[in-house]
Amino acid sequence: MDPSQESTQPNQGLDLSAVRSKNMPAEQGGQTGQAAGANGAVGGQAGGDPNAVAVPGLVFDVDESTFTSLVAISDRVPVVIDLWAEWCEPCKQLSPILERVVTSYGGRLVLAKVDVDANPRLQQAFGVQSIPTVVALIKGQPVPLFQSALPEPQVQAYFDELLKLAGENGVTGHAAVGGAEPEPAGPAHPEAEEALAKGDFDTAVNLFKAALANSPADEEAKFGLARAGLGRRLIDQEPADLIAAADADPKNVDAAKAAADAEVVSGNAGSAFNRLISLIRTTAGDEKESLRLRVLDLFEVLGADDPAVTKARTALMRALF
Repeated sequence: MDPSQESTQPNQGLDLSAVRSKNMPAEQGGQTGQAAGANGAVGGQAGGDPNAVAVPGLVFDVDESTFTSLVAISDRVPVVIDLWAEWCEPCKQLSPILERVVTSYGGRLVLAKVDVDANPRLQQAFGVQSIPTVVALIKGQPVPLFQSALPEPQVQAYFDELLKLAGENGVTGHAAVGGAEPEPAGPAHPEAEEALAKGDFDTAVNLFKAALANSPADEEAKFGLARAGLGRRLIDQEPADLIAAADADPKNVDAAKAAADAEVVSGNAGSAFNRLISLIRTTAGDEKESLRLRVLDLFEVLGADDPAVTKARTALMRALF
């Protein structure tokens, strides 16, 4: 859903109620359902386990029309991508090894298979020069792994390192084949949500951070912390002024980040992401990393199923890869 138009009120803080709520039923929260993979709906919470992600299988095919489902999954479970073709003999040697090793992790990884002949735009997006090529996604970000067929012990070593990287980035969920969406529940952190609703962003930030210290995989706390951080950054600021300042100095990274915050709460997330990702293509080092982190933070504010986020993740991947 697009956030509705907001304005700053210094005495009350920002009203962030228009930003999507994970507890809102699908018919009220914007896009219905979860991103669909080739074999069914994927990316949602499975059963009553907040760390479980519903997938059609631990190994499944994707194409250009269903690729965005991987991005939602990769927020919580690392996704390995096997780029292959029917005519490729090394691919035929590697694919069963990948499937066997991924399955052995019991849902800590999933494997998505992409036929590059049938999906040339995905081949181009990943910059594939030869096949087989194996990459991964963690929180929507590409992680190059290896090319050519490798023996099983080496494949497992790569995946062990991938899981370490995922853990460092808070991606510690597990995939569950099938599973129905749970009924909407009340807020998991009522005191923090109350502080957020009152515009007491400092208290909300501290409470959500405390929750994450106890449970790093707590999706509700991550979502709440992102909203509270956004509110704190924009308090006492006029969104129109921030946007005008960034437009007047388009290479100013700090101005661009502030303008992107303002555009998100003003209901123009697409412009926010275009602004930041355009700068990512022309910056380097700490500036580039700060822009990437702001994009990811705003992804968390809006949610993985927001159409603007889905589009921007692909653009971000191309800008970084």
